[in-house]
Amino acid sequence: MTYVYVGTYTEPDRGGRGQGIHCYRMDDATGDLTPIQVLGGVANPHFLALHPSRRFLYSTNGGDASAVSAFAIDAATGQLTALNRQLSPGPGPTHLAVDPSGRLVVVANYAGGSVAAYPVGPDGRLAPHSAFIQHEGQTGPNARRQDKPHAHMAGFDPSGRFVLVCDLGLDKTFVYRVDAAAGTLAPNAPPSGAARPGAGPRHLAFHPSGRWVYVIDELDSTITVYAWDGARGALTELQVVPTLPAGFSGESIAAEVVVLPNGRFVYGSNRGDDSLAIFAVDAQRGTLTLVGHQATGGRTPRHFDVDPTGRFLYVANQDTDDVTVFRVDGTSGELTPTGHVTRVGTPSCVLFC
Repeated sequence: MTYVYVGTYTEPDRGGRGQGIHCYRMDDATGDLTPIQVLGGVANPHFLALHPSRRFLYSTNGGDASAVSAFAIDAATGQLTALNRQLSPGPGPTHLAVDPSGRLVVVANYAGGSVAAYPVGPDGRLAPHSAFIQHEGQTGPNARRQDKPHAHMAGFDPSGRFVLVCDLGLDKTFVYRVDAAAGTLAPNAPPSGAARPGAGPRHLAFHPSGRWVYVIDELDSTITVYAWDGARGALTELQVVPTLPAGFSGESIAAEVVVLPNGRFVYGSNRGDDSLAIFAVDAQRGTLTLVGHQATGGRTPRHFDVDPTGRFLYVANQDTDDVTVFRVDGTSGELTPTGHVTRVGTPSCVLFC
């Protein structure tokens, strides 16, 4: 049984129309979603992360809440039960990830430009934060969006020894050494991978081989391909590719990047063009070649993900209040709409369990 959880924006004064965390059962044959629960009373659970045991789920509480929440997953029904919540030491938690050992949750605070770590207890509950690092440095040239540090994502490398944090304001992807048992983070040497001025690194995805990292740059709508040295925790830039169609004119910013489980294709979303860019991966070098673009069927594809089998892709179209489903061709990378559309107010994250 595959369960799907959709995070939402809930604060009406910030444009939120969601009701909390929406829970579904996935039809493995068609990709259709059947609702099983709406967990209300959760403030702005706009990004979700799964514990490796699949017994617990964690969410950011963005906006005025500025907290991180833990939930238990009922294995028989997929329904959620709230466990506890911890306040964030920095404002605006926007993304979080659980280390591969399941002992630590790391959170990127966008508004505050910082990163924090929370130990996880045996019962899945979060302890108060055990590490906090404030980002500092030269900001990018976009005066409106890069006024200060803006940590946008935290993602663990496959070994769990490092966590990478994209900072949109500083045009860097920071690398921290992780001690999950002690609950600590420490700057790595080298400390970061640089992006072009004004690129605005937002999210990243590792290739299944662990050899390459794909960082989607929000502000200039590109994907930067890095080689990953897992022994040193070092990023080396290999390539930069645009995510927008050639000749596009208008306003658009990039959002999410996903690698297909078979490692053959990378997808990136464009908010404005409202499309997914499809790239083929060079199996030897990790570099990308454009295959084409697929319209998302809605406006503002803030987030999307591929189910664990790699057969279906789900897009959270924030401004049209829907999650659309596509069938994935694992050989060509092409996406075909299934016709299944689920109505969800301001969806912002899709998570599989």
